Amino acid sequence: MCITGVLLIALQLPMGWVAFGIGVALLVLSSDTFRRDIALIYLSLALLGITRIDTTVTYAHMGSMGLTLLLAVALPYFVSRYIYKDYLVRFRWHHGRSWYKKEVFYVFFTVVVSYFLLPFYLRDTGAYLNWSVEPGFSFLSRLFVGTNALGIWDELFFISTVLGILRRFLPFGQANFVQSVLFTSFLFELGFTGWGPIAIFLFALLQGYVFRKTESLLYVVTIHLSLDFVLYLALIQAHYPSWIPIFIT
Repeated sequence: MCITGVLLIALQLPMGWVAFGIGVALLVLSSDTFRRDIALIYLSLALLGITRIDTTVTYAHMGSMGLTLLLAVALPYFVSRYIYKDYLVRFRWHHGRSWYKKEVFYVFFTVVVSYFLLPFYLRDTGAYLNWSVEPGFSFLSRLFVGTNALGIWDELFFISTVLGILRRFLPFGQANFVQSVLFTSFLFELGFTGWGPIAIFLFALLQGYVFRKTESLLYVVTIHLSLDFVLYLALIQAHYPSWIPIFIT
């Protein structure tokens, strides 16, 4: 599965489909429960494999890419809920309590780290060129919506769906490693090149761990969207330094 994610999603290589086919074929040798649940992840990976994943924010591309990503999340959920009827794929939005002070602090900590790291990363690697930024309310609004929508989708798919399924069969550390590889593969193809995948992999590991501790999808989404807001501002400054001169790195 990890090899499929790297070859098929991150690198968009035809060999990725070979790895995909081998992975699906090997499911035949597994138990019925393992086969049917892991097949849900492979179904979503196939959808990602046929999707043009990039940062274009035209209405047409946002619609087509958004539809495929929606299916990648919706199909495992509906199959699990209405066909398997085991409710394995669930979206636990809230844990039923207020956030602890350390949890609130961690959100602000994420913003501070993002503030110093993201502008430096985008400029140092030239990765900001993978995003186009154009003047005008329409374009900047679509960029904002697209950036945040992808952040929410990342948590719905990689943390809630993939990690949720894998945790049934693997120790948490192994399950979290696999989802982090897939998480990183997707964002690499999206435009986070250079040394960005190292930071993304660590972030994905932390998100998995935080979700395990809090069981709150709302909390991990808040963390991610806080980071994405800084990313949005950093992208604008990278393209137009005089517009939002708030970063020092």
